[in-house]
Amino acid sequence: MSSDRKVAVITGASQGIGAALVEAYRDRGYGVVATARSIRPTNDDQIFVVPGDISDRNTAERVISEGRARFGRIDTLINNAGIFLAKPFTLYTEADYAAVLGVNLTGFFHITQLAIAAMEKRQSGHVVQITTSLIEHANSQVPSVLASLTKGGLSAATKSLAIEYAKLGIRVNAVAPGVIKTPMHPLQAHPQLANLHPLGRMGEISEIVGAVLYLESAGFVTGATIHVDGGQSAGH
Repeated sequence: MSSDRKVAVITGASQGIGAALVEAYRDRGYGVVATARSIRPTNDDQIFVVPGDISDRNTAERVISEGRARFGRIDTLINNAGIFLAKPFTLYTEADYAAVLGVNLTGFFHITQLAIAAMEKRQSGHVVQITTSLIEHANSQVPSVLASLTKGGLSAATKSLAIEYAKLGIRVNAVAPGVIKTPMHPLQAHPQLANLHPLGRMGEISEIVGAVLYLESAGFVTGATIHVDGGQSAGH
């Protein structure tokens, strides 16, 4: 297989934002390595599907090693996989804590470490985290300490990695969404969720995809977080 085609690795790729990112990168002519705990095979020979739990390093190793074997390179990693549990702080269980940290932080650590090691060989690459605007604007209507703890860690790591790898040609950025219309939000909750944003509506999946694609083409941008949150991060 020719190694001229650029390749994107996308986690949490089975539905919602992740599935839309897979389609968007294919539309741009990329080969895609798509991973999620439960993900269906595809007839597109330029999409390589790797089912598995992203919190398990074995999954990350398979994604990167088998992706490189299939396509010959890794150019972009999008850390889209995530768990969001909105609960009062004292009601979180040990199982909640383990699950959220496993996917949001441990999963990020393993696959990003392996992807950057592959990118170093080419001295080129791009990593994007999907975080949350709640990191910067806590909301009493959405108690979510575990999201802030883990996604806040990704926000800090984005800047640190951007500086560490800038001279090697590897860029690292993030997109911080507000509440987006995805399958995780039932229709009956949409009016209430829309009111959480100064713009008075929920975000669309296409708006997150657009921000990621902007960062993909923005060669002079690294260490940045783009807020796609209906004004939440600006205030209320």
